[in-house]
Amino acid sequence: MTAPSKLTRILATREGRDIELAFVTADGRTTKVLASEDQIDRLVDELEDILNSPAEGESGEPPAAA
Repeated sequence: MTAPSKLTRILATREGRDIELAFVTADGRTTKVLASEDQIDRLVDELEDILNSPAEGESGEPPAAA
């Protein structure tokens, strides 16, 4: 497996029955993948779960009032 690269842009287009995702990284490389609608739906669910959970080092509690 390769080391992670910083993502700079994501492009999505329909390609027949599939969806093409193009990931552009800070070093200028572009990686394209084809995914089914079901795969994209599951990806969105996973991303929503991550975005709605506390980041590492955060308690998940609202900040104390001043």
